[in-house]
Amino acid sequence: MGTKPWLHPAPQYKTLETFWDDEEDAPGPRCAHTLTAVAATKTHGPRLILFGGATAIEGGNSSVPGIRLAGVTNTVHSYDVLTRKWTRLKPAGEPPSPRAAHAAAAVGTMVVFQGGIGPAGHSTDDLYVLDMTNDKYKWHRVVVQGEGPGPRYGHAMDLVSQRYLVTVTGNDGKRALSDAWALDTAQKPYVWQRLNPDGDRPSARMYASGSARSDGMFLLCGGRDTLGAPLGDAYGLLMHRNGQWEWTLAPGVAPSPRYQHAAVFVGARLHVSGGVLRGGRMIDAEATVAVLDTAAGVWLDRNGQVTSARGSKGQIDQDPSFELMRRCRHGAASVGIRIYVHGGLRGDVLLDDFLVAENSTFQSDISSPLLASDRTQQSSTPRFSYAARPPSGSEPALSLSEGLRLDENSLEKLTEASAAEAEVASSVWRAAQLDSSSLNEEHSASDGSSPTVETTSDGPETEGDVRLHPRAVVVAKETVGSLGGMVRQLSLDQFQNESRRMVPMNNSDVPQPTKKFTRQKSPQGLHKKVISALLRPRNWKPPGNRKFFLDSYEVGELCYAAEQIFMHEQTVLQLKAPIKVFGDLHGQFGDLMRLFDEYGFPSTAGDITYIDYLFLGDYVDRGQHSLETITLLLALKIEYPENVHLIRGNHEAADINALFGFRLECIERMGESDGIWAWTRFNQLFNHLPLAALIENKIICMHGGIGRSISTVEQIEKIERPITMDAGSLVLMDLLWSDPTENDSIEGLRPNARGPGLVTFGPDRVTEFCKKNKLQLIIRAHECVMDGFERFAQGQLITLFSATNYCGTANNAGAILVVGRGLVIVPKLIHPLPPPILSPENSPEHSGDDAWMQELNIQRPPTPTRGRPQPDFDRSSLAYI
Repeated sequence: MGTKPWLHPAPQYKTLETFWDDEEDAPGPRCAHTLTAVAATKTHGPRLILFGGATAIEGGNSSVPGIRLAGVTNTVHSYDVLTRKWTRLKPAGEPPSPRAAHAAAAVGTMVVFQGGIGPAGHSTDDLYVLDMTNDKYKWHRVVVQGEGPGPRYGHAMDLVSQRYLVTVTGNDGKRALSDAWALDTAQKPYVWQRLNPDGDRPSARMYASGSARSDGMFLLCGGRDTLGAPLGDAYGLLMHRNGQWEWTLAPGVAPSPRYQHAAVFVGARLHVSGGVLRGGRMIDAEATVAVLDTAAGVWLDRNGQVTSARGSKGQIDQDPSFELMRRCRHGAASVGIRIYVHGGLRGDVLLDDFLVAENSTFQSDISSPLLASDRTQQSSTPRFSYAARPPSGSEPALSLSEGLRLDENSLEKLTEASAAEAEVASSVWRAAQLDSSSLNEEHSASDGSSPTVETTSDGPETEGDVRLHPRAVVVAKETVGSLGGMVRQLSLDQFQNESRRMVPMNNSDVPQPTKKFTRQKSPQGLHKKVISALLRPRNWKPPGNRKFFLDSYEVGELCYAAEQIFMHEQTVLQLKAPIKVFGDLHGQFGDLMRLFDEYGFPSTAGDITYIDYLFLGDYVDRGQHSLETITLLLALKIEYPENVHLIRGNHEAADINALFGFRLECIERMGESDGIWAWTRFNQLFNHLPLAALIENKIICMHGGIGRSISTVEQIEKIERPITMDAGSLVLMDLLWSDPTENDSIEGLRPNARGPGLVTFGPDRVTEFCKKNKLQLIIRAHECVMDGFERFAQGQLITLFSATNYCGTANNAGAILVVGRGLVIVPKLIHPLPPPILSPENSPEHSGDDAWMQELNIQRPPTPTRGRPQPDFDRSSLAYI
């Protein structure tokens, strides 16, 4: 089967020559060991840590056929990626007992080991930490309170979300296991928690592989079941903000079932190598190497996409690399775009070779095949919303090691190392616990970084101040029947002439804050297919059977192409007028089509040649067509990367849109497996979205507001993406969640009725922020307002909301703001449609289609329309989110 051009097949492995000073420095032949990548330190580049394993084998006898592992060791060897040199390490402290078939995970410059089996039987389930922060390497034994996973071997373990040490499956000496455990490294005393995940749970197994992506998904792959049969499935384990974990079955068909293999992530691609089948028979031919592309939801081997399991056909003579990868019980790790494999077992022969392959997907973005800097890390993840695994030398992993202290409790060091990255489950609302002194310190630091707070400066091309046009353009309520499309209160002719873009003949003197984007090619014009199907302002109709027209694979490819663009955009976009600004859409795709129909749409047949488009977030949830809304906007971004701009809203987060409709819509319209996969992929992309936009350096646009913590634009610019909502950033929480106070008379900071830890900010904060940053206006969304737009702080802030009749109850108008070239802002409104008696969505065949969303909105009422009385919700209810 030939590979498709947009899918990169599994890579080819080659032998890598390495060096050492003394014989004891070389790891030698071994199997059932671990190979773990650790980040660079001030004195060392990235390294691979090899620990334990079996260094000899013994033949079986008549009663016990086969071979038996022997020579189990607890030696530690370090491989320097930059110098290609092996060194044996002899850390101080009490080492773990000799063991094989154990598990290991990295946190910054430390490696955690657990379980395994040795000469005396099962190893204890104590955690051992090898601290490599400086040149004084040391072992620490960590005792965990209460019940734990217990002694086991053949299990999988990794660090999830830079905080939770997760171990799953294995064998306790009696049977294969299916349980899952997590240890929160940020909470003392340290306790193992037995998980009870929702979703499709994997069956009991041992000798599976487990690897975590830095977005917080742990991927379990393959293994051997209780009957000794190899497995070919893969499961993702995720934790939601409410603390509940969930298993999800990964789509696609693996090239072969397998166990005793190795797997490691590079970006969104899980690289699987080697393994055995039933009876210990080695996997051979093209199935020896495989890739699970989690962006596209497909498996690939050396020949391309896999659509059915491929048996061994005796083809190993055709390609020597197939024979090279015939192995099991080997170690694997990744650094940058490279995957390293050491040792293993082939038949009755122990291996000591060292192999390397490159993840071809990312080669176009990487200038050197061997890089460990944060630049490499950022450029090596175009198919996935997060950086590759922390041990691979990314900046976050490096920064973790800088604050570590040598003490007797190494798990406390794990806490320090991981807390800087994320507080996955609880940090969203932790802002409420910050005292005023910490806020004052943050403001002081911000003040020091921006000493210049004088008067406003002119934009690069625009003269004059920002001002709101005295009249708005409105489409009357009677937009159906004989008056449809006829009633307008103001002609658009004058404004449309004003908003034509004046393109200078010579752009050499115009600042270029961002790079020029080349249009990302989606497979076979996928984004054009989306635009053709959905960009129909006059005649779009909801699908008759509610089934979404894209499958999960196409969703993955669309997200990949758009993500390539977002990755290279600044966190705060630098935009020019004229530009149309849209507020919350919330899956109300019909309103988006009405706005396009009435006021122009982004196409060469529309007005994209003359005016840009900016969307302020909250594309999903609440409405019935979140899938159409987000896919069309992504397709438009791919088609017009320099003219269509998207920033992030608070609903562009998995833990929010899992509750308020988007996840349910994906499942309902795409099927459970494909729907969950597509929902996950969209949320990975959301973590790459820019967070704010500056128009002509005079207008700042954001989703929520400035809250308590934001005093300069630079604070927003410093937020590194990709970032999750639970990353512990107070600036991010304020940016996406805060609101203005009820009116101009309420100054300062007040509690926000949305929930604990959130604030409202007064007009004094708006004035101070604009003055300090030389701005004249803040445009934000996030709140439903009756007229679609509403002024605050004497016109220095405008709230914008584009969805009409929010949640079917608000009866509000929707609006956009059109910023002309002279920075004159004209609101343009649409009113809610009358009850759609003859609407396709109210026809008999649609009678039950929207029941699920209506029920959800009743159970989880929306935030009240701005200016309306606040209902007395229970503060623990979901209505407070």
